[in-house]
Amino acid sequence: MTTKTALDRGRQAAPQLYELLRQKIISLELAPGTVLSRAELAVEFDVSQTPVREALLKLAEEKLVDVFPQASTRVSLIDVAFARETHFLRRSLESEIVRELALSHQPQLIGTLTDLLRQQETARDTENFAAFTHADMAFHLALYQAASKEPLWYLVRSRSGHIDRLRRLHLPVVGKQDRIISDHSRILDAIRRLDPEGAQQALRDHLSGTLEYMNQIQADHPHLFKAE
Repeated sequence: MTTKTALDRGRQAAPQLYELLRQKIISLELAPGTVLSRAELAVEFDVSQTPVREALLKLAEEKLVDVFPQASTRVSLIDVAFARETHFLRRSLESEIVRELALSHQPQLIGTLTDLLRQQETARDTENFAAFTHADMAFHLALYQAASKEPLWYLVRSRSGHIDRLRRLHLPVVGKQDRIISDHSRILDAIRRLDPEGAQQALRDHLSGTLEYMNQIQADHPHLFKAE
């Protein structure tokens, strides 16, 4: 019997379904290649198939699911080429953002980033990957917000599903969480010291971390990747 998941009946169902399914895909709870049944999802979330279809179409726009008409809908395999494109976009944007922030003086941002670093340390120490990832994303979102570039965060997010899944595969590797925390500390320190070049270098080093191990991640999980 399918377990039902309660939605907030005061809000539209489709956006909630989209966020819930997206999170399950990014966290790999729904692994690449998993078949998604509209009927089963409608039963699980106690809704009609219309909001399910809308949520799946939005996920398809982000290339997180593949829809085969009259056949099936599947969680997409990880597309390395698409992940590299997104990495280029994010690195270009965030490099300029941290430079801009390091040329300004924002004590509130320093406090926010410091708190998020503490959250990451706690999540690492308690082996809570979900909380670690949430704090990681919040750290970067705070940079966009402080630079008044929040809409660009959502642009990057709409393309980041494939590289986010790569990071999730890499996260349990010994030392990976320590490196992320160290990188974030370097970014924070450079912004605090008003060092734009240092902030940019720390940001570039940080975002290159997972791609450096791309071949090994693929070798360890070949069935999760789209053939190149």
